[in-house]
Amino acid sequence: MTVKAKKHLGQHFLNDENIAKKIADTLSLNGYKKVLEIGPGMGVLTKYLLEKDTVTYVIEIDSESVDYLKSSYLNLAPRIIEKDFLKYDLKAVFNDEPFAIIGNFPYNISTQIVFKLLEMRNQIPEFSGMFQKEVAQRICSKEGSKVYGILSVLTQAFYDAEYLFTVPASVFNPPPKVESGVLRLIRKQDYTLPCDDALFFKVVKTAFQQRRKTLRNSLKTFNLSDNLKANAIFGKRPEQLCVQEFIELTQEIEKDV
Repeated sequence: MTVKAKKHLGQHFLNDENIAKKIADTLSLNGYKKVLEIGPGMGVLTKYLLEKDTVTYVIEIDSESVDYLKSSYLNLAPRIIEKDFLKYDLKAVFNDEPFAIIGNFPYNISTQIVFKLLEMRNQIPEFSGMFQKEVAQRICSKEGSKVYGILSVLTQAFYDAEYLFTVPASVFNPPPKVESGVLRLIRKQDYTLPCDDALFFKVVKTAFQQRRKTLRNSLKTFNLSDNLKANAIFGKRPEQLCVQEFIELTQEIEKDV
């Protein structure tokens, strides 16, 4: 039995065992005992996760893949979650326990997966896996880069991000039209922000919605005082600010409101 890749689910099945093992080996296994794989498909990555000294769970929305996994990995069957990762409350499975996330992520929901990771950052000390190469590079990019943006700043506020390696389209069935990239995110020792989290997210998102404009213009909706807007930082564009500067900017806006 094989599973047919479904376009509407963004499925591209990895068929290179060496790369699957390499992705599984990106996990440090530090600070958690449980791992959740998103979108396991036919289990090419899953089999290497099951060899590790952790308890592997998988979450899969495709019923055909679920049937395949249940028949091929009998020991895994009780830990197969047939749900939509983006909509499912994972506390039903993990309660408040820490767990890592890994996967060959469907390109069409990869950004949403990262935003859900950020919402659950208190429980997820580590996250690694495969994205469209451009998205992986964006998450890991630093200030000054053309691809540095909302995902870069929000992710790197809480995690150390590392781009690990590139994967060619030829090792997938069907092959995607783009290259893929594997990254690893390890949560910072101190991942609490010295400012209001919700305001920080809002400042970053608002600033990058008009990334070509200076912050003085892009943050107009905050109705900031002229005194604050005179600060030199407001003459910069958002991609010129590092994560720490966005935190400091949020602190200043917090005082001004």
